[in-house]
Amino acid sequence: MRFPKLFTGEISEVSDTNSPRLNRRSILKSSLALLAGGAVGKIAEAEPEIKNANLASSPSSLKITDMRYAVIVKPGPSPCVLIRIDTNQGVYGLGEVRDVAGPQYAMVLKNRLLGENPLRIDYLFQKIAQFGGGARQAGGVCAVEMALWDIAGKVYNIPVYQMLGGKWRDEIRIYADTTESKDPKEYGRRAKERKEMGLTWMKMDLGIDVLEGTPGTVMQPAGMDKWELGNQPHPFVATEVTDKGIDRLCEYVAAVRENIGYDMPLSMDHLGHIGVKSVIRLGKAYEKFNLEWMEDVIPWYYTDLLKEITQESPTPTLTGEDIYKIEDFETLCREHAVDKIHPDLATSGGILQTHRIGDMAFRYGVPMAMHFAGTPVSCMANVHCAAATRNFLALENHSLDVPFWQDLISGIERPIVNKGFIKVPETPGLGIALNDDELKRHLKPGTGYFEPTPMWDEAQSWDDALFS
Repeated sequence: MRFPKLFTGEISEVSDTNSPRLNRRSILKSSLALLAGGAVGKIAEAEPEIKNANLASSPSSLKITDMRYAVIVKPGPSPCVLIRIDTNQGVYGLGEVRDVAGPQYAMVLKNRLLGENPLRIDYLFQKIAQFGGGARQAGGVCAVEMALWDIAGKVYNIPVYQMLGGKWRDEIRIYADTTESKDPKEYGRRAKERKEMGLTWMKMDLGIDVLEGTPGTVMQPAGMDKWELGNQPHPFVATEVTDKGIDRLCEYVAAVRENIGYDMPLSMDHLGHIGVKSVIRLGKAYEKFNLEWMEDVIPWYYTDLLKEITQESPTPTLTGEDIYKIEDFETLCREHAVDKIHPDLATSGGILQTHRIGDMAFRYGVPMAMHFAGTPVSCMANVHCAAATRNFLALENHSLDVPFWQDLISGIERPIVNKGFIKVPETPGLGIALNDDELKRHLKPGTGYFEPTPMWDEAQSWDDALFS
């Protein structure tokens, strides 16, 4: 008999069954070789489902050669800074600094990235992580991290979500807020319009600002300046809502519920800088409206006060859009200081760190919604992360009324937001390309479009060493 020798293409002679050299082991070995040889032939004939490498790149010798930016202005939270990280092999990655933050947050990192292999994502994140911080201060670190994942996906010809472990869902649910009005009926009408767009989750901004001019609704010391009102933490402004004020606020929530019904989740944000006891009283008053959460009721770092509110309020609590470190999220989850967490991926360390935050929260039984208010670049980074994170609830979108928002990019299905959901792209990396002509129409006046940035090539400081 003649059997093919596996992998070599050579033919070897095997004696017949009467030969003493042919025993049970040799028959089995030869049979397996025949089967394996047939399988190899079938695999070779078929087109692979996923090509694991971009033939235009050599991953081991990939190097970062440049980083540039463009500043985009849109209605809503803006401006938004897009960054582009270039490599020596023509593969580039896109990222976005968090809304209303400057390009300097990202560009100060350029000299620490030049010459590095962009595929060393976790290593590079740890290298630059110390230059991030709470709220917008983390914008640059997170923008770089997004761009590195985009490069990795393009190099290996695979979507980002797959590199995080694969999808839990094919579509990402989004939720959106409504613009405020002094008239509760108008508030309700605007909410109804949102529902008619196909949304399955609503959020309303409702704070004590709507009570301004109505006597007897808010107790507040006279004469406080703008800084005190906006920058002092809530417990230090001695502001409380009266019974009359709570009744008036309930009129707004009732108007929204009358227009959207009780079949869809309704969340609430921007209560105002009010005291802990007022938050608890509002939480009790809102119980009948079955809110999904009250958001950022006091600064996130007052763990014990948040826990007090969460334990005493029948309305769930949520926070997280200004938190950078996973350790701080874990403190809130471990202490069950809030019912849900709400990271903004452009603050919470980027794609991988936010995914890890979700996995951590899952272990404590804490669900995760996601805050987002930027362009489609950061949006798609959120979409990939949300797709791969088990305890994800819904992703915010602040741009449903911006007519050109989805035209800033190409490469994915239109409309991007379709009846309250975004389809997870299957294309490599973040799955998008920039629409240059449209972006140029919305540049911040006086700024260029991904112009050279040699002024950021050299280190601006020597503060990398945190210990000696």
